[in-house]
Amino acid sequence: MPSPSARFKSVRIYDHPLIQHKLTIMRDQRTEHEQFRQLLNQIAGLMAYDICSNLPVTSHEIETPIARMTGVKLANTTTIVPILRAGLAMMDGLLALFPEAHVGHVGIFRDEKTAKPVTYYAKFPANIAHGPVILVDPMLATGGSAVHAVNLLKEAGCRDIRLVCLVAAPEGITALHAAHPDLPIHVASVDERLNERFYIVPGLGDAGDRIFGTQ
Repeated sequence: MPSPSARFKSVRIYDHPLIQHKLTIMRDQRTEHEQFRQLLNQIAGLMAYDICSNLPVTSHEIETPIARMTGVKLANTTTIVPILRAGLAMMDGLLALFPEAHVGHVGIFRDEKTAKPVTYYAKFPANIAHGPVILVDPMLATGGSAVHAVNLLKEAGCRDIRLVCLVAAPEGITALHAAHPDLPIHVASVDERLNERFYIVPGLGDAGDRIFGTQ
């Protein structure tokens, strides 16, 4: 399902027809917030299956109704961290696959005077550094929020971090790679560019407003 991007290192583009079909409906300005939110969760769930294909496992012995056998179980607890607020809308799709996952939250805003990201909320599970972290945000535009969120996670001791986005701009990927060249980025689409207002082109508008019906 995913294909590597020839332009960017460590970027996986999910070009599966079903994902692209759902993404096209989301891009349409006529799509209402309820359907937009449902489609976002569906795409997140479709992407999650492959994103976690290489999670570390350990051997685990069990008794089936017929015989004893050795299977596997995940070696560590996975933590999902949405970047507020839009990242929240991807949670149901991911938690459907990982109901046992822990959940952290990070909220970031841009200081109007310095143009630098500022943390207004960060809450992580105590054992977040012990397992993989899936960082989620529908949009990767300038990359500022994502870079800042990854900084916070690395300061908390996290080393296995995977970023999941719906749509990314080349400028955001470049910024993220400059700050964290080791970070895998999973996206449904790498779009053309950012416009003068820092919106992704063609994009899908303000994801948060379209998710929560606040536009």
